[in-house]
Amino acid sequence: MDVSGSRLGRYAIVALAAILVLGLTLRLRGIHAPILDHPGWRQGDTAAIARNFATLDFNPFHPQTDYNGPPPNYVELELQIVPWFAALGYKLFGIHEIFGRLITIGFSLGTVAVLYFFGRWFFASRAAGLVAALAFAIYPGSTYYGRTFMPDTTMTFFLTAAVFASARWICDDDARFGRRFVFAAILTALALLAKPVAIVGLVPIAATLVAARGWRATLRAPSTYAFVAIAIVPYLVYDAYISSIAEWHWASGITHLHVLPSLHVALTSRDAFMAKLGDFGGAYAMLATTMIGHLGIGIALVAIALTTIWRLPKRSPALMWAWLAAAIAYAYVVVTVERVDYYLYVFLPLAALWTGGFAEALRRALPTNARRIAVAIVPIVAIAAIVDARAAVTPYYAYKKAVYRQAKALAATLAPGAIVVMAHYDPSVLYYIDRKGWEEDPLGWTPFDEESAIKKGARYFIAIERRRVERNADLYAWLQRFPLLAPNAAWPVYETDPAKIKPGSEDRWQAFRRAEMARTPLSSPPGLRQR
Repeated sequence: MDVSGSRLGRYAIVALAAILVLGLTLRLRGIHAPILDHPGWRQGDTAAIARNFATLDFNPFHPQTDYNGPPPNYVELELQIVPWFAALGYKLFGIHEIFGRLITIGFSLGTVAVLYFFGRWFFASRAAGLVAALAFAIYPGSTYYGRTFMPDTTMTFFLTAAVFASARWICDDDARFGRRFVFAAILTALALLAKPVAIVGLVPIAATLVAARGWRATLRAPSTYAFVAIAIVPYLVYDAYISSIAEWHWASGITHLHVLPSLHVALTSRDAFMAKLGDFGGAYAMLATTMIGHLGIGIALVAIALTTIWRLPKRSPALMWAWLAAAIAYAYVVVTVERVDYYLYVFLPLAALWTGGFAEALRRALPTNARRIAVAIVPIVAIAAIVDARAAVTPYYAYKKAVYRQAKALAATLAPGAIVVMAHYDPSVLYYIDRKGWEEDPLGWTPFDEESAIKKGARYFIAIERRRVERNADLYAWLQRFPLLAPNAAWPVYETDPAKIKPGSEDRWQAFRRAEMARTPLSSPPGLRQR
């Protein structure tokens, strides 16, 4: 029996537990805050879907938002894993958004643990696993987004677990059918269902498979096709179904209206290609600040260079390089169009693994005494990285308390179950108003749109962007036919109940239209100041 090895194993588990506690502590900041913090619009959608699961339809294949009119408002998005589990908590304990944050934290800490076992196996080193886990635990992107009510952290967990399980299936089982095959295929399917961005993970899996077995053996093996079917078909079936019932087509809409046209132009025009390459520099800037951090990205880049030069033994070098190439290609194609930093999440577990490999390379290269010094330096570097990370994402925690108070006040004031039109784009605000309806840009909303909404049941028009409403002269004049719920409120609310139309409203509206058509608009339509 290897007593020393057993003792080292226990020490490693204790160290991993300490890293998990550190990761949890970093993720608890702002845990009770409203979901108006960054990015409120994405969290608002996710929280609304969770609440609608709990109150309207518990079917996980029927995600609904709060906007686009009366329910149901099915939306084409990834399988809503976090919202559905949050809804389960809602049914048991009541609606509290903290359930969504806690579920995300669980998946984030799960990724920390997976990276320990991944790094330990991949580099045959507990030190590599611990440093990989520590790096992910303290990256600014994983600490901040690891507590938001969003699907990206869940996708990252399943992506990391899928690549790890698949690598073990390929390297340890020679890609044969068996228990590891089942785990690898199911985890890959869950990664794609959690968010199709996880398609990035198929590239390192394929590269590992080809590197281990060769092209011909890979293409002849039944296990290859079985893996692809189990991994991909569930997402294709889900997407086909949700697309058939959805009113909002977010995923395909972004892809077909923005991502693919941008890529087509870049591949057919040298100038467009170079411009997109410049935008890629912006994606790297986000990666180096709010996602991995300045210190973290520096260490990761050094790790890539030195572990390559020193030829550190790895289970499959093809896995790391293919993952990096796929992530870079994805960033060039997608993140140069949709410029949000959490779309770069797929880089974080890879950077953490490479950092772990760097730690193992140093351990092997340094003499015994120097190793002790290096171990003592690790906490200092970690503290510096945490300070850098907190500074990078501190603005993300902020939210407008006045907006929260006004939204909650409206929720208590408006008639229960009322349908509304909110003149502002932000699902998180509509979420706290707690009503279904429309969220619209007041400059693009017309009297005809408002009439249509009223016919569908809209009974309030909430002018959150008051000045933009007033700049839309037609809409503003038309709305004066309705009384204000509270004339001195920060957000004017028009009671758009046809039974409450003020006398003479149509005459005043027609006078305004005649003046407008005559190109001599009145400074204030007759009766416009009357409430």
